[in-house]
Amino acid sequence: MKLLTVDTIAEARRKLLDCVKDRRIPFERVEVEQALGCVLAEDMISPLDIPGFRRSTVDGYAVISADTVGAGEALPVFLNLAGSVEMGKAGFAGAEAAAGTKVADFSIGRGQCAEVPTGGMLPEGADAVVMLEYSEPFDAVSVAVYEPAAVGSHVVQIGEDVRRGAPLLRRGSVIRSQETGVLAAAGITKAPVYAPFTLSVISTGDELVSPAALPGPGEVRDINTWALGALAARSGYRITASQTLKDDPAALEKAVRAAMETSDVVVLSGGSSQGAKDLTAGIFTRVSRPGVFCHGVAIKPGKPTILGYDEDSATILAGLPGHPVSALMVFRTLFSWLALTLTGRREPFPIPAKMSCNLAASPGRALYQPVALAPAGNGYLAKPLFGKAGMISTLTAADGYVVVDLNKEGLQKGEDVWVHLWGEGL
Repeated sequence: MKLLTVDTIAEARRKLLDCVKDRRIPFERVEVEQALGCVLAEDMISPLDIPGFRRSTVDGYAVISADTVGAGEALPVFLNLAGSVEMGKAGFAGAEAAAGTKVADFSIGRGQCAEVPTGGMLPEGADAVVMLEYSEPFDAVSVAVYEPAAVGSHVVQIGEDVRRGAPLLRRGSVIRSQETGVLAAAGITKAPVYAPFTLSVISTGDELVSPAALPGPGEVRDINTWALGALAARSGYRITASQTLKDDPAALEKAVRAAMETSDVVVLSGGSSQGAKDLTAGIFTRVSRPGVFCHGVAIKPGKPTILGYDEDSATILAGLPGHPVSALMVFRTLFSWLALTLTGRREPFPIPAKMSCNLAASPGRALYQPVALAPAGNGYLAKPLFGKAGMISTLTAADGYVVVDLNKEGLQKGEDVWVHLWGEGL
């Protein structure tokens, strides 16, 4: 039997990047409210200062800080009420405040104050705000202040949030609700986002039937078409086609050729090891040029992984193991990583934990071990979840996985590890 000549994960990743190093990733400009979950394709520079005026962070009185020195409960400072500010307006002054007449250049001088709401514009001359809790009207024209205010107290300065010309968001940022908000604050209504990579999923196996079907003797429901499609979509791919086929070389080759016309990546799940019906390597060799560049990756689970590339259609070909755990782990390690890397996204931060028990590994292959996290003191314990590659329930119970380097024989109980969470992309 011919043995697989494997690449390390780093080598497989490098070869994948070599395939697409000259490719320009397309992007599109979309309305910000439609961009949730998309990835920014360019740095966004703020066209203005945010905020564009000095704002109060509390309900209170705008003051000149020097006027409040020494103020206290026993000996308050009394300031003349020069006017008030309403939300969205510059302010009202003196008798005009009662009349509701807007004053264009509202300001205060020494010994004066102005009533301001949270978010309201400070009048010219004011450099601090005293909270309502530490002040109160004394009579119709004056206010008692019971606490000194330092310069800048309860004030957001012009551009303190974001300066004009400063980076607002960086390329590779995933647009969440908070990114939507900062774009809105800058008046940006359209954002350049990467168009999703396209991907086709083909599951192969004489034993596979639809999830809606009742399996007969020796048959199993197809997991990988659904599971890989869901992981691919979460990782930034748009699924262009998915299907389940028998181990028929002609039908599989036809399906792969058709998928190459519409997809950046074609995934064929099953048929990638060295058995009599393992057809993937031969199909990839026939349909692509230069063809297969990796036949085996030093990872457990997932060693019998095949990678190929077709220059004419600019399509990456991936032959993944048929076992669901293996297929999902390899896809996450190589293709979720590829989408993240090409779009400049930041890798999710792993969680530090300690091993709950000894974990043995086989040198020569990196072990990707699913684990569950359990609170322990001020941190977490990583509990390995043991199950064979075909048992999908292993992953449903996992919070993430730990990686044992291919040069290590395992991990010891109590050893510090990083747990890579399943939550985002990798």
